Amino acid sequence: MNAITNTVHTMVQSMRHHRRRTLLVLLSLACLAIAAVLCHSGTSSWNALQRRFQSELDALHDKYRFPGATAAFILPDGTVKIVATGLADVEAGVPMTERSRMLAASIGKTFVGATVAALEEEGALDLDDPVSKYIGDRPWFSRLPGHNEITLRQLLTHSSGISNHVDTEDFRRAFAETSRANGNSLAPEELVTFVLDKPPLFQPGRGWAYSDTGYILIGLVIEKVTGHAYYEELTRRFLEPMRLRMTAPSDRRELFGLAAGYTAPDNRFGLPRKTTIRPGVMAWDPAIEWTGGGIVSNPADLVVWAKALYEGHAIKGNYLKRLLQSVEIGGHDGVRYGIAVAIRENGPLGKSYGHSGWIPGYCSSLRYYTGHRVAVAFQINTDIGIVDGSTRIVDDMEYHLAKVVVDSLSKGDQ
Repeated sequence: MNAITNTVHTMVQSMRHHRRRTLLVLLSLACLAIAAVLCHSGTSSWNALQRRFQSELDALHDKYRFPGATAAFILPDGTVKIVATGLADVEAGVPMTERSRMLAASIGKTFVGATVAALEEEGALDLDDPVSKYIGDRPWFSRLPGHNEITLRQLLTHSSGISNHVDTEDFRRAFAETSRANGNSLAPEELVTFVLDKPPLFQPGRGWAYSDTGYILIGLVIEKVTGHAYYEELTRRFLEPMRLRMTAPSDRRELFGLAAGYTAPDNRFGLPRKTTIRPGVMAWDPAIEWTGGGIVSNPADLVVWAKALYEGHAIKGNYLKRLLQSVEIGGHDGVRYGIAVAIRENGPLGKSYGHSGWIPGYCSSLRYYTGHRVAVAFQINTDIGIVDGSTRIVDDMEYHLAKVVVDSLSKGDQ
């Protein structure tokens, strides 16, 4: 009898165990199914937004007929999407792709400003230090306009009164000559010579005038303080740890993945109409930009950088408040300039931080929209119709591309 009882008990236990296993399997399958549906729904949503973003970029391309462009956005959760349109090389018929790179021009200043902010956090310098403290021993320093008064902050906010070497006839001639001779780029201290002995545009701190020269001087300060080349600091501090693999110093003629850029035949620097002589090889040396910009990049990297920088995560410490301490930009309603950042208080899509960039053959834009926690960036491989202000390409693209993303978020259908 005991044997029968034991057998029945064993059978019951086995059946219960089997049922539990079956229930667990069914629950697991149900969870997987739900996850698959949610994942598919999320993927479909991202894909739908990406398609709308692509459609908008294509429409802008059709409207303005620029050769090609790339554009990217980053969402509050860090999701990044990038699209491309048009041609990376018109003559060869090479399409622009999501991995095409272009010179980002003055957007590179955001990395320069971040480097200085990091050095201040480390106690290596103070933004309100006079520039003379660091490079006052250079033989040409006393010939610099306002040399005894200028601070690092004033250089970084374009409020130093130093004119822009890029706008001088002597620089334009020298740039054209080195380009025609296929020579090396002008060295940073050679660039400074184009503004020496010139009167200041205004007393330091009493006005605003954009000056690449100011950022060249900041580059010299960075190298004096760190004992390293600026590009070493850039790579070590930001490019490598943030895995910005599509971004690199534009310190040489050969730059992999570079789209050809196109400028007007009668451009003011006397440069060739096309920026490349063969795929990925520049017709002139882009190293001339240095800390005035000085990077080749891609919008997918730029939006990652913007989100980290303007949400306070790019540097250790509480740097953002100092970065955003700004001065008025005369003639630009509602726009102020901080440490390498243009601050638009009341844009059509709300408050934004960012920077634009121009160099012969390329134009770029980077904007972070604070109220939506998204960033949008794009690059175009021409400056025709942009550098002369004859069209509203950049403004139009900034608004319409960002609006696609912001509208999607507000509808909750991203």
